[in-house]
Amino acid sequence: MKGLKFIIAGIVFGIIMVKSEAASWYRIQEMFRFQSFHMYGVMGTAVVLGIIAVYLIKKFHLKDSQGHLILFHNKDKRWPKYIIGGIIFGLGWALAGSCPGPMFVNFGYGYLTMSIVILGALLGTYLYGVVKNKLPH
Repeated sequence: MKGLKFIIAGIVFGIIMVKSEAASWYRIQEMFRFQSFHMYGVMGTAVVLGIIAVYLIKKFHLKDSQGHLILFHNKDKRWPKYIIGGIIFGLGWALAGSCPGPMFVNFGYGYLTMSIVILGALLGTYLYGVVKNKLPH
């Protein structure tokens, strides 16, 4: 019963992704082909809401579910690694037609071929864990 709130949050997230068409392979392909503003609008809205949320967390010194103060640390200023990581993530997103959240939403929606994408993502995550200490960070 402890994890029930996470299950409910996942279900709500899935419903929002499907209803907003943010999990739609066709919408994602339209975005990468610059044929539609829909996904840019969804992501732009998420960025604006994230900015507002971070501002409110900092202003009111909010705490997490365990009572610890939520702190934000300055990011590493070496930008090339963010460019390289973004390119790799974007290529995977474009090839699969899905990023990590919608992968599971689409699988739950009945697109069983997403199991191949999920398996690839899990394998890639595992391999990153294996070579993480050998990579420049």
